[in-house]
Amino acid sequence: MSRADEVFIRNCRDILEHGVWDTDRQVRPRWSDGTPAHTVKRFAVVNRYDLREEFPILTLRRQYFRSALDELLWIWQKKSNNVHELSTRIWDAWADENGSIGKAYGYQLGVKHHYPEGDFDQVDRVLWQLRHDPASRRILTSLYNFQDLHEMALYPCAYSVTFNVSGNTLNAILNQRSQDMLTANGWNVMQYAILLHMVAIHCGMKPGIFAHNIFDCHIYDRHEEIVKEMISMFDASVADLYENRKTPDIDTLASRPYPNPKLWINPEKKNFYDFTVDDFKLVDYQYCDFNPKFEVAI
Repeated sequence: MSRADEVFIRNCRDILEHGVWDTDRQVRPRWSDGTPAHTVKRFAVVNRYDLREEFPILTLRRQYFRSALDELLWIWQKKSNNVHELSTRIWDAWADENGSIGKAYGYQLGVKHHYPEGDFDQVDRVLWQLRHDPASRRILTSLYNFQDLHEMALYPCAYSVTFNVSGNTLNAILNQRSQDMLTANGWNVMQYAILLHMVAIHCGMKPGIFAHNIFDCHIYDRHEEIVKEMISMFDASVADLYENRKTPDIDTLASRPYPNPKLWINPEKKNFYDFTVDDFKLVDYQYCDFNPKFEVAI
């Protein structure tokens, strides 16, 4: 298991043991049969991943790396809001008959704004600032445009990224208003870790800390038993390490049954807009044979 596994299990255990249920309230999400989809949650969860040490990806269950990367490029490179330009079907439930999700996600990143240096959309403004003013503390993007919320099929969940440069190291923090732990945590972590790599390469920097700030971090009622099973799997692996080593410590626990894979990035690509899905590969990615079927609340 990876560092991402550790963080995921720690968060899930904390939510189940100390979280607050919303079963006493009316909620917006529904299951496919119309039943209200209730959650247990913790507020303001902050996680940190050091990309100099490893690429953060779950091994407790398979993560669909290429699909997650395809969605990231759809939003940040294509700046699209049309699901017909996306290879997966994950956004279909929110799209209209033309494939549009309204003025959401990629649409917001593609809108140009005027600055003294010229007109930039949000992505190009970040790339320009990192190259010309890396000491700035104003290098960020935001998808939460209040005047356009009524024209969005879904309010943005992962809505803001702030970049910060330390020496020649690029760090970033993702602000997320809401996260379904089982469905989205592993997905978003690997996506925005890749984004940090891409931006760092474009700007001639090294990727450093990726921080993830989740305001409403929750587990859905129909996901509870699956999450508990994943916790049991993790605990069994840790117990096995304790049995086989006399003096286990944090370094010992980093030696997982499935070590973290290595991330390969095409060294020929340097421009943010030149990267494709095929320019990223996970080397020796192994994962547990645990692939339960579960529904996503809408």
